[in-house]
Amino acid sequence: GEAASWRDGSGRRVRLTPGSVDILGRVRRTCVVLAAAHRDHDTANNAGANLAAFCQRCHMIHDRPEHRRRRWATLFRRKALGDLFRGPYA
Repeated sequence: GEAASWRDGSGRRVRLTPGSVDILGRVRRTCVVLAAAHRDHDTANNAGANLAAFCQRCHMIHDRPEHRRRRWATLFRRKALGDLFRGPYA
């Protein structure tokens, strides 16, 4: 509160004036759920230096390249199995 770092619903700073009303009554409160993210995307590596606490949105952004890589590998594997057992993949 002393740093005047509260934000309103639009993301703008809420300025405090001496003797003003209670700031917690004017700002919107949200509940943020933190998730443990593996920095190197290796779920077997649970060292403290490899873990980070991200909100769910930031966790998904952090994992996006790994999710794309895994999705490509899964689709590639499915196509390869289709070619092997059922002929060319339709």
